[in-house]
Amino acid sequence: MHCPFCNAADSKVIDSRLAAEGCQIRRRRECVCCGERFTTFESYEVVMPRVIKSDGKSEPFDEAKLRRSLMHALQKRPVTQEQIETVLSDIQLQIRRLGERDVRSLTIGEIVMQSLFALDHVAYVRFASVYQDFQDVEAFRRQIEQMQHRGQ
Repeated sequence: MHCPFCNAADSKVIDSRLAAEGCQIRRRRECVCCGERFTTFESYEVVMPRVIKSDGKSEPFDEAKLRRSLMHALQKRPVTQEQIETVLSDIQLQIRRLGERDVRSLTIGEIVMQSLFALDHVAYVRFASVYQDFQDVEAFRRQIEQMQHRGQ
């Protein structure tokens, strides 16, 4: 790590601690050349897989798009922002755990539906109506019946 004071190429680590709830390492460093001390943060880089759409096109994973979908389904529901952030993180973790470079949008949709089912049944049906392209009231009825058969 280059020193921010003298730009020397060498420094030594004096202290290391976990930061940001264990997602970063905070390191206190001292420049070997000028003796100045400075702090650095180290964190992992998360690479999300590419999304393969139903038409075969590939696009980068877009967290903002996922967030918008969740927010739309959860609009005016009694769900806290903290719960939304937790679900969003959990969905991304499940996608990364697949260990694939490319993930079908259908797979992502199923993961989102499972998460919404556990969080809020109304949001689950809302998301399902768009995701599964409901064309009539009968499709809503079938989805609710399936949901009831799952024990809820």
